Amino acid sequence: MTDNTKRKGAAEVSETIDLLRLFRALWQKVWLIVLAGLIVAAAAFSWSTFVVEPEYSATAMLYVNNSTVSVGSTSFSISASDISASQALVKTYIVILKNRTTLNQVLEKTGLKYTYGQLSSMITAASVNGTQVFHVTVTCESAENAAILANAIAEVLPVRVAEIIDGSSMRLVDEAVVSPKKVSPNITQNTAFGFIVGAAIAAAVIIVLELLDDVIHGDDYLLQNFDFPVLAKIPDLYEKSSSKKYGYYSSYYGQNKNAGQNKDKGDKK
Repeated sequence: MTDNTKRKGAAEVSETIDLLRLFRALWQKVWLIVLAGLIVAAAAFSWSTFVVEPEYSATAMLYVNNSTVSVGSTSFSISASDISASQALVKTYIVILKNRTTLNQVLEKTGLKYTYGQLSSMITAASVNGTQVFHVTVTCESAENAAILANAIAEVLPVRVAEIIDGSSMRLVDEAVVSPKKVSPNITQNTAFGFIVGAAIAAAVIIVLELLDDVIHGDDYLLQNFDFPVLAKIPDLYEKSSSKKYGYYSSYYGQNKNAGQNKDKGDKK
């Protein structure tokens, strides 16, 4: 076996021992990790329940139809085999939906006191499973306002699309209804996430303190945390023995004491 192999094997053993040491440190303080997780989870639960304003959503569904499209003075038809063209138009309609003019018309129709930027951030729209149907969802702090805005969009958007894209039309599939179910915050998810974060922080602190620990421990600590036999130990130099008046180094202390007394006598002379 070469020296490199020996050093590599020793390094692997040392790494394994370090991992076991960290695991033991975590296991010994598992109660602290759980306690930290519970504290942060309680804080997350309180924050989600009493601080965060709940939000509600309402969804309207629309159907995209462009069986006849006019480009300038030329008209042509799209067959069922070209249905993907209608699906592609959904993205165009979403852009028109988020347009400032469209949203301002929605706000004028509803009379609600929102700005264009606020309303734009409330809206999400996407195709339903890649079909010609797409949904418009409005999320805000009021379930009633969410339904009002979603239904207003379902009325304003088809008119705007007809004004911009010749031959295209939209039809309402399902109007938005008031839903009392909160979509945000998710109290259960936030509480669980808080527990995980608190426990992870506590575990990280324990590991860092264990790695930075440079204190010389006694044999009890070694026997408790490691499987190494104790071959020798350094005695406490200041510990008194029943047979020695000044401790383990009583002769040293005695000589120094006698030397000091002799020096004092010489000075007096």
